[in-house]
Amino acid sequence: MLLPVNPKAGYLVHKEAIDRAIHDVLDSGWYILGKRVQAFEEAFSQYVGVGHGIGVANGTDAVELALRGCGIGPGDGVFTVSHTAVATTVGIERAGATPIFVDINPSTYTLDANKLEESIKFVLTHNSIFYVRPKAIVAVHLYGQVCDMPAIMDIAGRYDLTVIEDCAQAHGASFAGKSAGTWGKAAAFSFYPTKNLGALGDGGMVTTNDDNIAQRVRSLREYGWKQRYISDVPGINSRLDEMQAAILHARLPALDRENARRRELADVYGQTLVRSSLTLPGVAPQREHVFHLYVVQTDERDALRSHLADQGIGTGIHYPVPVHLQPAYQDRLPLPCPLPHTESVARRVLSLPMYPELTAADANRAADVILNWSNSKQAG
Repeated sequence: MLLPVNPKAGYLVHKEAIDRAIHDVLDSGWYILGKRVQAFEEAFSQYVGVGHGIGVANGTDAVELALRGCGIGPGDGVFTVSHTAVATTVGIERAGATPIFVDINPSTYTLDANKLEESIKFVLTHNSIFYVRPKAIVAVHLYGQVCDMPAIMDIAGRYDLTVIEDCAQAHGASFAGKSAGTWGKAAAFSFYPTKNLGALGDGGMVTTNDDNIAQRVRSLREYGWKQRYISDVPGINSRLDEMQAAILHARLPALDRENARRRELADVYGQTLVRSSLTLPGVAPQREHVFHLYVVQTDERDALRSHLADQGIGTGIHYPVPVHLQPAYQDRLPLPCPLPHTESVARRVLSLPMYPELTAADANRAADVILNWSNSKQAG
């Protein structure tokens, strides 16, 4: 079976370096917030191009702590997308803020800047309905492509909103040479095993250029401590452990090479699938896409998925139900404007196998199966 993602393959490629890193940690006797976490924080923040990296337990915590570090909390409205992993929404609510959903650009799958401004204006003129202060934007760089950050930053400046980037799927992505994670006041990264830079467990990081935000996040991730055992503010327990930090540090030097391989595989898919009836992922101008996922669209998504499974080709759906339509959130959170593109995309998206260890032969086989399926549908 050809898997849609394969974190074990990534481990095997880096097995020698990862095994050595693991044994070094085991032998050290220090397993939480030690010198390996510090070394990875420094290396990853340098890779992103920011002054500070603060390792945390996972990407959801990173969203929460980035917001709290920027002073976002109860009573504050945070504009974001519903077409995302629910972790984005969870992080916003755990910070005490209220998510306000905005529609996406159906080509890039990311936040539509025009709809963002429309939603901001609606909330400001109907504040008696929403009962929130518009305070922030969480821009989700989905599937490996950066949002239209110049437009978003312009809107944020005009409405005095703080921008936080959700970079969970965008390690190494950029817009006009400016990296994901360097646009807003802070950014949240996930190192879940399937990410472009993946741990062998959970892990996350908050990055920022702001010294005060960095200091607050370092305190918040460990009970609000500045002095051990004395909490200055209510914090949480969200510490990146030494083992995962060492693994991530061992894998970081290969990230650019592996991202380039993902782009090569996207080209392999595209060369064949451009002749199919599917809608292929759009790469907007000036973007350096890192193809965390290769996501196509078709009205017959479930039929295609079943056909591929019969041929031994696994796929995924990212994401089948928009957050605003899920039972935990439906009719509970503000929805200033309709989300037609979000809802349409959720019915049509399909993620094809994508990971650096995928062979061109396997990608070609998957693409040929899809093209034959598409041609048979059109002929029928």
